[in-house]
Amino acid sequence: MKRWIWLMAIVVILLLGGFMARELTAPQPTADTADGRYANIDPMRPNASGFRMFRRFLFEKDDRSQPEAGVVPVEPMSAAALLKDAEDQLYRLGHSSLLLRLDGDLWLTDPVLSKRASPVQWAGPKRFHELPMNPADLPPIKGVLISHNHYDHLDKASIRQLKDKVSQFLVPEGVATTLVSWGVAPEKIQEFRWWQETTVGNVRFTSTPAQHFSGRGLFDRNMTLWMSWVIETPTQRIFFSGDSGYFSGFKTIGAAFGPFDLALMETGAYDQAWPGVHMTPEETWQAYRDLGARRLFPIHNSTFDLALHAWFDPLERLATIAESNGQQLLTPRIGEAMPLANVGDIQTDAWWRALIN
Repeated sequence: MKRWIWLMAIVVILLLGGFMARELTAPQPTADTADGRYANIDPMRPNASGFRMFRRFLFEKDDRSQPEAGVVPVEPMSAAALLKDAEDQLYRLGHSSLLLRLDGDLWLTDPVLSKRASPVQWAGPKRFHELPMNPADLPPIKGVLISHNHYDHLDKASIRQLKDKVSQFLVPEGVATTLVSWGVAPEKIQEFRWWQETTVGNVRFTSTPAQHFSGRGLFDRNMTLWMSWVIETPTQRIFFSGDSGYFSGFKTIGAAFGPFDLALMETGAYDQAWPGVHMTPEETWQAYRDLGARRLFPIHNSTFDLALHAWFDPLERLATIAESNGQQLLTPRIGEAMPLANVGDIQTDAWWRALIN
């Protein structure tokens, strides 16, 4: 019975802004089309039919798509430690939610702090691990970066919980209306189109393209923009991919802003049925090369069950590729502090390998 409830919740997510992106016609570099919907730079590779996807979720899902309860290692975080530490740091909270200390201020990316990545909290993909700290205990946050409005990247309960702690929200064009409806003060929100930028203190944020789509309901497909982010501090240049299929934009971004010190790159929730909107590990590696980044930090994995592959497959496949090229991924545990200074010298543990069975 539980499997059927979970499966139906997955289908709801797929229909309400999930992976069933339609092929877009006449994509424009300016990101918008005559009907008011946004489009990708490259033509979208078509996805499988909804029936085929439903059938595959029912009969072809890997039995190891979720780890055993409680086995994903989590290092507790504390507000006292966050306030005491003055160095630039990165903490992974899960999925694509990252807490970064940049030039003395705290920033969050795509904060999803609920137990489920779902329109409802009684069904849908459940978090594999606990959060490393209670969101209520987070110290003041300078800003939040949003990449797009899908449920596993823009969570209503999380935004409502954080809105009074956060000074500003940097979001794709069209997303402000949603945040305001959730109680965020309009003066806290800045909307962006691709290639627009803002500077906060000594940190510059530039919105850059991604190959994806948007939507939270049946009738708002591509009515808001999706994007990646370039983050430039006085000492670091960081790329945050958001969600993206592999596309020509990675080379364009790399040429315009590279080389990067660190690439925070999506790898997870991929499948042959939706090739245009999420990257396989092999495509993530190529995108990282296109960007001209020094180190690769894989995100969008190890927290929610959103596809058919084994939960550890994204990290293991990508780590194998990196090792064959004489490199090591950056894969800190959930909650573990990773310094951003001298990122080229950092060594992390392949923690998931001890959990593969």
